[in-house]
Amino acid sequence: MTLALVTLAGAVGATLRFVMEYLVRRHHPTRRPWATVGANVLGAFVAGWIVYRLTGRADAHLHAILLTGFCGGLTTFSSAFAIPALLQREHHWGYAAAVVFATPVLSGLAFAVGMAITGR
Repeated sequence: MTLALVTLAGAVGATLRFVMEYLVRRHHPTRRPWATVGANVLGAFVAGWIVYRLTGRADAHLHAILLTGFCGGLTTFSSAFAIPALLQREHHWGYAAAVVFATPVLSGLAFAVGMAITGR
């Protein structure tokens, strides 16, 4: 049962990431990957909240469903590294560097905020 729920949660996370990409590109038709950065930051925030809010209160199955499933489907660190490579191939050095810098920094900060709002 856990496997099915992790799969379903992963589909929900991936769908949310797709919708974020679609909305950004619809309103800002550009190759700048800010929706990917946003998905990674949101996923890190949710992971930080889950890890610190549910630790000791939830079982391993719920952690697997939320962290591996939802957050794993939402975040896309493989794309976060592929997109800067594509940007540098197109000679968009500044955007490539911004994504490489912004993704871990903003994701780390979002994780910390997610942890901090739990009140622990």
